[in-house]
Amino acid sequence: MGALKGQDHQPPPQEVETREDEEQNIKLSEILELLVAAGYFRARIKGLSPFDKVVGGMTWCITTCSFDIDVDLLFQENSTIGQKIALTEKIVSVLPRMKCPHRLEPHQIQGLDFIHIFPVVQWLVKRAIETREEMGDYIRSYSISQFQKTHSLPEDDEFIQRKEKAVKAVSEITEVYKPQRKYQRRAGAEKLIDEDSKVHATLLEYGRRYGFSRQGKTEKLRIKTLMTEMAAMGTEEGRLTASTVGQIVGLQSDEIKQIVSEYAEKQSELSAEERPERLGAAQQHRRKVASLNKQILQKTKQLEELQAKCADLEAGCSEAKKTLTEVKNYSEKLDKELSALEIVESQADSNVLQKLRALVAMNENLKSQEQEFRAHCREEMARLQQNIEGLKAEASENEEEKEPAKIIDQQYKTERERLQKIRLLLARRNREIAILQRKIDEVPSRAELTQYQKRFIELYGQVSATHKETKQFFTLYNTLDDKKVYLEKEVNLLNSVHDNFQQAMASSGARDQFLRQMEQIVEGIKQNRMKMEKKKQENKMRRDQLNDEYLELLEKQRLYFKTVKEFKEECRKNEMLLSKLKSKSS
Repeated sequence: MGALKGQDHQPPPQEVETREDEEQNIKLSEILELLVAAGYFRARIKGLSPFDKVVGGMTWCITTCSFDIDVDLLFQENSTIGQKIALTEKIVSVLPRMKCPHRLEPHQIQGLDFIHIFPVVQWLVKRAIETREEMGDYIRSYSISQFQKTHSLPEDDEFIQRKEKAVKAVSEITEVYKPQRKYQRRAGAEKLIDEDSKVHATLLEYGRRYGFSRQGKTEKLRIKTLMTEMAAMGTEEGRLTASTVGQIVGLQSDEIKQIVSEYAEKQSELSAEERPERLGAAQQHRRKVASLNKQILQKTKQLEELQAKCADLEAGCSEAKKTLTEVKNYSEKLDKELSALEIVESQADSNVLQKLRALVAMNENLKSQEQEFRAHCREEMARLQQNIEGLKAEASENEEEKEPAKIIDQQYKTERERLQKIRLLLARRNREIAILQRKIDEVPSRAELTQYQKRFIELYGQVSATHKETKQFFTLYNTLDDKKVYLEKEVNLLNSVHDNFQQAMASSGARDQFLRQMEQIVEGIKQNRMKMEKKKQENKMRRDQLNDEYLELLEKQRLYFKTVKEFKEECRKNEMLLSKLKSKSS
């Protein structure tokens, strides 16, 4: 009774297993999608088992990561159980060295626990893609550097030309705007001892002032004294031109305004007693400052106009230089062409005279040949006319001229019949050739045989998968049917026990008989159980034998594929040697 009750609780665990299988299948499909997206396209092959696809993808990712480890990750499809265990242990030992954040055990890989395998595969695929991108950038840069050692792109040539033009322009600008000495110290000027004064004097010689806006009145006075000791460079030595004076005044306009403002402040600070005495001098100074300001404005306007004119002239000068270079290049080209023409003319004078003499001689020779040919044609025409007249006379005299025509007709008919026979023979021979060609085409070539083999293998895989699935359905149906029979027997037994229990308990004899029947039933159940256990052991032994045979056949298949591959390689080498031998003999 307890055993029968235990069978009633079997369906719930079966439902839990189906839910786990669905989740495992979902994770398997996600793993295969990740591997295909990463570039492992062998995961699409339908004939491979899930173990081969997943483990092959993991080994491919580890080798792609180019991780330096002392482990041999040799992967073979349809491996034996020992090879699978060794390979899974190697993969599990490699993952911690690669600093994988997820932990995985060998029995999880062997048992195809895709729920725990999925995060590891996800991490491996991410690492493989990153490594491939890094290697791609490195290889791309290396190939570019190797290409640039011996070759160059049109863009690089343009860049070099633009660089040369820019360097040339910068050098021209530096030549134009390089510092020029405008002043020099007079011969009778006192010698400078202070280093700061020497620096200021040197800068003033080139028309530059250093830190003038931050200096006091003493420094300004020293610079003015230094300027009085200067003389202009060139022919106008000892004189300053209007442009240089305007430039100096323009450069010092801000400082003059500052001096004017300081002077006005001091003027306002004077006392009432001193103001009447200095009023005339202040007014005179103001007039001078106003006139200087006007001159400064005029000179600045002139300077701006001159700068605009200078820019226009520089633009015109650059355009004129361009046109000049173009004209020079065109003139050089014309000179080269003229020199070449002169050389050709000098060479052509003697050659033309010789050619003309040869042509004149040839013309005279052709005229004489033409006259001779005409005379010969006339003679030949007269001879042929005489022959025609003689033949006509003979034809009119002889009536037996019809016989050659009959002979010619008979020969034509015989030749035509012969031609017809030859055509019939040719058609028969063509039919024989076509039949032989079809027979030859019916024999498949090596490439067609390999294609047929591949298609048959794929068809065999599909048929075996369908057969396996159908067999599983039949097995499931048979087990459920047996289960149903046993459950019906159990229900009938329980109903009979329930119906006969009250009657059996009514008397002691019936009770003993009921107990004996129950013992017989229990004994029969035990015997059935022993039979089923025996059958189970036999099926298990049969399964192990078939598994061993299957592994042996797989080993033979692997050896066959290896032998075929070696045979193809030897055939290829044989063909190459034959072709070399033919080429040498020819």
